[in-house]
Amino acid sequence: MAYSSYITTRSGLRIGQGQPCFIVAEVGNNHQGEMDHARRMVEEAARAGVQAVKFQKRHLESLLTRTGREAPYCGVNSFGPTYGAHRLALELDAQQMGELKLLAESLGLVFFASAWDEVSLDEMLALDVEILKVCSADLVNVPLMRRVAETRLPIILSTGMSSLDEIDAAVALIRTYHNELVLLHCNSSYPCLEEQIGLPVMDTLRERYQLPVGYSGHERGLAPSVASVALGACVVERHFTLDKNQVGTDHQASLEPAELALLVRMVREVEQSMVQKGKKVFPEELAAAKKLRKCLVFSRDLPAGHVLVSADLTTRSPLDGISPVHWDEVLGAVLLRPVKHEEPLQWETLSARGAGAKTASSST
Repeated sequence: MAYSSYITTRSGLRIGQGQPCFIVAEVGNNHQGEMDHARRMVEEAARAGVQAVKFQKRHLESLLTRTGREAPYCGVNSFGPTYGAHRLALELDAQQMGELKLLAESLGLVFFASAWDEVSLDEMLALDVEILKVCSADLVNVPLMRRVAETRLPIILSTGMSSLDEIDAAVALIRTYHNELVLLHCNSSYPCLEEQIGLPVMDTLRERYQLPVGYSGHERGLAPSVASVALGACVVERHFTLDKNQVGTDHQASLEPAELALLVRMVREVEQSMVQKGKKVFPEELAAAKKLRKCLVFSRDLPAGHVLVSADLTTRSPLDGISPVHWDEVLGAVLLRPVKHEEPLQWETLSARGAGAKTASSST
């Protein structure tokens, strides 16, 4: 299949190669199950300068077996005595998601969510979202993946915990319906060790699937996420929190508002630094060269008619005469007039070998 360089949402937003990096604040469950907290997170994400906020939606009976729901869950990050109670405490309903979508869009943000089951997918579709996110855990979930692909909405697909064979199958399934797909490279450890991040895998995904590729980061810091943009990431997704010290499993691998704002600024700086593709000497550099580069100067007073040897010359700043790059050319030239110690050498001062090599106006 031909290379797809970007996806296009219903409203005309393009995400992909040649577009500004699409920076996503992954709220996930860091809203603590509280609507006021979720609203504040959306507002802080907008203030930080991201383009989108992403939530997670689950329908517990469709997601977990009864045994899974009733399993004891009593750790320090638990919101309930069982895993089902824990997950339920962190869940926002579809109406609340709709309110958050309206808030996000009023602030100029794209709202979308990863639907972890088919009931949640239907709820997200009822909200008229423009993008669907498939989490790494569901990359191998064929029936859910097929339902997502059948919507023909653009898809952002995370590839953590997945082999290339598994990604092959997922991409092939989606491509039976459309090619509006962005792959996110990620490691699904929370937090992820830097030596396990594998940013060069983005190149593998891009070349193997001929699709736009981004990065979903679960590291503690900023550097890998920023570096991913220099390596061509068209999407950067980072978990977001108001306070890393809150109860919950994701907060430690999440960015607080000031960190998220810094990430946005750094990504935009990287994008600007990638604009110039070829080597070019800019006017500002020429001014610096005039001040900092050296020119040839005479190391002593010399009479007219003197034939220059290396002992007659040295180099000094600023660049007010012939560049030292012409050192070998001027040796053996004859002086047309007397010169003084540390006087810059000019082409018009020379005859014979040196004068014939350059025009009188040249200084380099």
